[in-house]
Amino acid sequence: MKIIIVGAGEVGFHIAQRLSGENQDVVLIDKDPDKVNFINEELDVQAIVGSGTSPGMLRNSGIAEADMLIAATDSDEVNLIACVLARQLSSYTIKVARLRNPEYLEMKDLLGQEALGIDHIINPESVMVDTIQSLMSVPGASDVIDFVEGRVKLIGLAIHEGSPLAGRKLMTLGNDAGRLLVGAIVRGDQVVIPSGADTIQADDLIYVVSRSDDLHNILHSLGIRDEPLRRVIIVGGGQTGRGLARALDGRKISTKLIDRDPQRCADLAQSLGKVLVINGDGTDRDLLVEESIENVDFLVAITGDEESNVLISLLARGLGARKTITRVNKLSYIPLVSSIGLQSIVSSRLSAIRAILQHIRRGKIISVAPLKGEHAEAIEAEALSTSDIVNVPLSKIKFPKGTLVGAIVRGDEIIIPRGDSIIYDKDRLIIFVLRKAIPKLEKLLTVKLDYF
Repeated sequence: MKIIIVGAGEVGFHIAQRLSGENQDVVLIDKDPDKVNFINEELDVQAIVGSGTSPGMLRNSGIAEADMLIAATDSDEVNLIACVLARQLSSYTIKVARLRNPEYLEMKDLLGQEALGIDHIINPESVMVDTIQSLMSVPGASDVIDFVEGRVKLIGLAIHEGSPLAGRKLMTLGNDAGRLLVGAIVRGDQVVIPSGADTIQADDLIYVVSRSDDLHNILHSLGIRDEPLRRVIIVGGGQTGRGLARALDGRKISTKLIDRDPQRCADLAQSLGKVLVINGDGTDRDLLVEESIENVDFLVAITGDEESNVLISLLARGLGARKTITRVNKLSYIPLVSSIGLQSIVSSRLSAIRAILQHIRRGKIISVAPLKGEHAEAIEAEALSTSDIVNVPLSKIKFPKGTLVGAIVRGDEIIIPRGDSIIYDKDRLIIFVLRKAIPKLEKLLTVKLDYF
């Protein structure tokens, strides 16, 4: 697969890094010679100095033979122009644009295939709002990923000393709240796709597959509080903060939004109904105490300054907030922030990467979620009648090492699979896979060669 990426920022770099590790043919275009030199030294991709808005540059990069163009610069306008030019130069190339301006998002019909020819629009901020709401739906979790329209949840749980799961072999979990399947274990910098003989250890982050209807019983059996959401404080009134406040405005949740900009606060107060808007500094300890931070279920720190976000979350935890969610955009900071105890982290750049990956994966991929540590993915895919995985017991399928089927969804039925489970045409699958095994899994999910 040949993929052209316009923009060598963190999103472009991390997409290129992932794809180069899977032996994809990647060309990356950026105006900054230093970034291009760094990428040529660090990654097995072709990085070129130039502009993605140059027709000549796109031709020289091989747009005519490219399967996909990903426009991922920090400029919406550059991304739009790159996609429009790509449409003129290669009608068969799939175009993906990263767009942040909400005005563009309101004009999807104009930007779509029939008009400007953009196949997929990625808006990291709206993805982040969805991610934050998912985290709020399971207060005891460090990570929450929805699959199959929310009917299946992937829950990341931090295992502490004294947890009922610490020291347990996975094969002994079958009777806990029905069928409990651990699909992945993040241990330090490593991700393990486990077998029944693996043991959960303190300080692990485990990913558990759950039917949404079973979630309450599972959390209760693990000693995790599962109480309704009542009080939320949002610090930061930018695009993400505004979107989250709007999403919570119509719900029976006491929501306050704190922002330092008086004019922004005035605009937010006019556009929001029940949300209380406060002009102030979220790093001000006295302000947090005054707003009864000790009674808050969630404090969400999503200002544009990640250092401030970390400080706000640490302050809130010290003052008694039940849970914090912290925005950290610089991806290299995420392991460090996690190590100091802030487990629930969101990132607009990581959101963009997640959204883009689902359009890159071969086979009928519905959604892709990189797991914490970024060494593995949870993939939602539809089984095709022409692939090698249908009508065969799971134990007979030659899945690549580092792969685990976590759930089979068939109509309204959600199956936690065993070795004798059979996948049928059009089943939805939740699959855990290590990055190194992704190319082999993609081949397994696509059509058989003898189908042609």
